[in-house]
Amino acid sequence: MDDSPPRSEAASERVAAYLRQAILNGEIPPGSRIRQEDIAERFGASRLPVREALRMLETEGLTQLEVNKGARVPAFDRLQLDVIYQMRERIETLALRLSLPYLTADQEAELQDLQDQIEASEDVATFLDLDRRFHLLTYAGCPSPELLASVTRLWNSTQHYRRAFMLQNTEDRQTIVNAEHRLLLDAIARRDEVDCERFLSGHIRRTRIKLADHPEIFDD
Repeated sequence: MDDSPPRSEAASERVAAYLRQAILNGEIPPGSRIRQEDIAERFGASRLPVREALRMLETEGLTQLEVNKGARVPAFDRLQLDVIYQMRERIETLALRLSLPYLTADQEAELQDLQDQIEASEDVATFLDLDRRFHLLTYAGCPSPELLASVTRLWNSTQHYRRAFMLQNTEDRQTIVNAEHRLLLDAIARRDEVDCERFLSGHIRRTRIKLADHPEIFDD
């Protein structure tokens, strides 16, 4: 019996993987239109798996489908992004609190290793990848798939703005981020819910406030 996925499903997964990476690494920036015919031609596929891939990515917060207009990468103005970051302050602290009792010793060790790598990183792309893995791992014990899906969606939709934020005075930014991560790791090790929520909320809020100081980020 062949357990491999149907060809159309495999094709949509390949298209989704390509577009996901291109959006997250900034190759396809916010506001960009995604032409289904161009993607279909690139993969030698019909438009059906492309449409399915775009629907998949919409649930992940990476694309936005518009009636009679196709798909584009979501872009936010300052007010919209401020609201999204306020949402993150609330739901990520909840995800961390629910995750805390279930984090394993191996996961804690991996968090420490990720932070060591973050402190040794020298470019923004590497930092963004490690930082994402670090934070999402702190939520790995959360027993609510729905909450985790919401967290990931918000992370995806704000990736471009985190990159722009870190490109502003990168050394100073990273020094502060590292200090905040170390405080969070200490609170996790102590299983201190109050400190975990306080440090994480402040970590996200500081980024939100600093983003508001850089209107040029929203000019693209």
